[in-house]
Amino acid sequence: MSLPAGFQHVDHVAFTVPDLGEAVAFFVNALGAEELYRSTRGPDAHFMPAHFEVPTDARLELAMLRMPPNLNVELFQWWSTDQRRDYPRHCDPGGHHLCFTVADVDTAVEHLRSHGARVLGGTKEVGPDSPLVAGNRWTYLRAPWGLLIELVDRSRVHNPPPLVGPADWTDPSRTGKDL
Repeated sequence: MSLPAGFQHVDHVAFTVPDLGEAVAFFVNALGAEELYRSTRGPDAHFMPAHFEVPTDARLELAMLRMPPNLNVELFQWWSTDQRRDYPRHCDPGGHHLCFTVADVDTAVEHLRSHGARVLGGTKEVGPDSPLVAGNRWTYLRAPWGLLIELVDRSRVHNPPPLVGPADWTDPSRTGKDL
């Protein structure tokens, strides 16, 4: 299936964080990301409200990270006089999480715990009520600043749905391009 109107692929996901240095360190040290660049913008009373729907005094610093092999993550730290500090809950509009496929949930949980993440309720396994993903082991964690992270181990799923993964990625030796 092709994407509409010339869309090609997802370029990146972005999250606003309370402390850019802390968040970059977590992504680099705990998740193996590479920092690609940093940038700043604002305050600019005309540009910022028009292009970001933020107050006239808002300014930002961002870091673009590369999560091998297939994801770019942009982290923003914003400053503004009327900035809200509460995060949407998972069940609130605007709620979100970042999910990683892992080889073993328990090992990945312990690794992220050692970097300050907090586990929510322990590891679960999907049962026969969801036959296409039965055996899937998963858990949610909170990064030190609050980002919800899901870990999923699909190695026990016998007949998984057609989820995108390494088997679907182009072999760089055939195309001459890096993943």
